[in-house]
Amino acid sequence: MLMSILLPSVSFAQQDAIAARPLFRDPVYDGAADPVVIWNEKEKKWFMFYTNRRANVNGLDGVRWVHGTRIGIAESVDNGATWVYRDTADIQYRPVSDYTHWAPEIIEYNGLYHMYLTYVPGVFSDWGHPRNIIHLTSNDLLHWKYESTLKLASDRVIDACVFRMPDQSWRMYYNNERDGKSIYYATSKDLYHWTDGAKVIGDRAGEGPKVFRWKNTSWMVVDNWKGLGIYRSDNLIDWKRQEKNILQVPGTGEDDKVIGGHPDVVVSGDRAYIFYFTHPGRLTGVTGDGYEQRRSTLHVTELLYKDGVITCDRDQPTRIHLVPTTLKK
Repeated sequence: MLMSILLPSVSFAQQDAIAARPLFRDPVYDGAADPVVIWNEKEKKWFMFYTNRRANVNGLDGVRWVHGTRIGIAESVDNGATWVYRDTADIQYRPVSDYTHWAPEIIEYNGLYHMYLTYVPGVFSDWGHPRNIIHLTSNDLLHWKYESTLKLASDRVIDACVFRMPDQSWRMYYNNERDGKSIYYATSKDLYHWTDGAKVIGDRAGEGPKVFRWKNTSWMVVDNWKGLGIYRSDNLIDWKRQEKNILQVPGTGEDDKVIGGHPDVVVSGDRAYIFYFTHPGRLTGVTGDGYEQRRSTLHVTELLYKDGVITCDRDQPTRIHLVPTTLKK
């Protein structure tokens, strides 16, 4: 029987550190977005993978600047408080010369890392092109082997999230762009072979679903481009939307005066942290599509829970000490 093993739950209050604000900026293209955070057991560090967009490259028309890059990696040696650039993920899947990698999802199971990556076969100036979710594996989180391209609901699917089910199977949630940017699911018994399911959320268009278990409840966060929508479920199929989005009201911190987008959530003991990105230059009333509007930065804040509702206060200092979780048989 597989079970989730959490390292001993002790009070880390005295060891908490204040997270940097902003948390991270990519030194190559200044376009970090769509973070996913995972513990590197071999190196005893936290890794953060992210979509990288070419914010600081001139002469890219339309949305070419969000294409043509591979996945970036940052690392933390202080349990999530500060992050430095490490490398670009070595993903061995390049069937065409021009390609794009977006929105990685990474989980660890029985000592092997699995990535479910959005792959775009080209560099395009508009959004109307195919994209698939591919499966890769790694022993070290740096070098990735291609396993398969998943057969899902359409030829335009993005933003996988993989969640361990109570019956020990796996559930993938993803965005089907062909159906009004709705959230669909697929199932697997072994992480390699997937059976497509059906739509689970379609009340509002959204992307970047993230499912997590916290406070004895299953939650999903979805990027609605007006902050992040929160859903809860008793069966992981039927989802009820929380009335108010989080990270919709701009904050006051550096690079945080705009809405938050495409998140990851890390549950650490009885606490939960949401990692998200912003476009700092997209302030209310500001127009244009230059470097300041394109650049993006990563942030973290702690989730708060009261009376069945999730909120957060992005303007308060975030005290953080991530505790690793490992899945084993």
